[in-house]
Amino acid sequence: MSEHTPHPLPPTPLSPLPSRMSRGARTALAWGAVAATALLLYATMAGATVAVLGEESQGTPLAAVTVAMALPLRWAWRRPGPVLGVVLAEVAAGTAPALRTEWTWPLFLAAGLLVGLVAATRARRAGLAAAAAGLVVLETALQVDLFREGGWGRVLAPGFLGLTAFVALALVFSWLAGTSVRRRGEYDRALRAQAAASAVTAERLRIARELHDMVAHGIGVIAIQAGAGRRVIDSEPERARTALASIETTSRETLGGLRRMLDLLRQAEQDRAPAMHPAPFTGLADIDRLVATTAHAGVEVEVRRSGRQRPLPAAVDRSAFRIVQESVTNVVRHAGTRRCAVSIDYRPAALHITVVDDGDDPSVPAPADGSGYGIRGMRERVALQGGRFTAGPRPGGGFRVAALLPLPAEGADAR
Repeated sequence: MSEHTPHPLPPTPLSPLPSRMSRGARTALAWGAVAATALLLYATMAGATVAVLGEESQGTPLAAVTVAMALPLRWAWRRPGPVLGVVLAEVAAGTAPALRTEWTWPLFLAAGLLVGLVAATRARRAGLAAAAAGLVVLETALQVDLFREGGWGRVLAPGFLGLTAFVALALVFSWLAGTSVRRRGEYDRALRAQAAASAVTAERLRIARELHDMVAHGIGVIAIQAGAGRRVIDSEPERARTALASIETTSRETLGGLRRMLDLLRQAEQDRAPAMHPAPFTGLADIDRLVATTAHAGVEVEVRRSGRQRPLPAAVDRSAFRIVQESVTNVVRHAGTRRCAVSIDYRPAALHITVVDDGDDPSVPAPADGSGYGIRGMRERVALQGGRFTAGPRPGGGFRVAALLPLPAEGADAR
């Protein structure tokens, strides 16, 4: 398995919370923010001295002004940075000599929320810039208003120093909350990317196992038959013809399986399907055909079945057949014997498979530690099913493969 270097994740246009909301819900929430801010602005402006409008400027003109000031919040989800700039500009306008900053406190609240939204939905640098701009503008507006009312004595009064600190801490808290949301979103995306990469890797391993099982068995039988035919082609032409017929049949079956696999892989690539099924379904029902093919290679396979036979889940059925196929292929290629025994035991909660041989040819031994690719593939298949697997030499000679595959209760449906 190759190692992949992780790439930095680009910021997404929406944080996890608004991305899970429907478009209608986001629109309703945005208009609600506009209405709430406009009402608060109207309430504060109506009680403040606003020289630019005149003390008598109430009612419809004042309502229109407050709605116009709050309207940019409608686009806060899509463009929180520019909207924050507009709100901060409105706060800065409140520091003009003809105005009073005290009526802009609803905009302070809106600016704090927008800082958090920028930090949650944009890159880290953009969030820092928004927090810094908000801190500078809001604190400057507050200090100007306090200084205009009472000079430095009012600015440095303990109560107003606490107000200054509160505004700064509120902005910092909003930025931290937004940053936390953004990092959570990045973490979720990283988990999804890791899960997708793991799925691709698992699929590749499964395809590799299918290829190995299919090709190794077919080529092993062909090699044995070719060697046998070469030895008897002069003395026993009939046996040579039988061997050639077996080679032809096995090669056609192997090529057919490879062709079907490649066709399915191409189709999955064209359709961009999330899951690929590279090999035609095989199961324990194909054991008899496997036995016949192996017999042509000169190895007699004795199959013993015990327990109450019943339909198996597709994954267990396919894994069981592949384990038997790979074990028998190893006998043909490595054991140096003409016989092996396959035991298939249907237990109430598990399927137990055992393949044993009495081979004793030391010239082509099977890996004693079970480190061959075929045995490794069998072990992975069993692990995926949550079972147990053992493989190794027998005390009296030969080799033994045993697999225990869990099964659902007998009353449950096999899928």
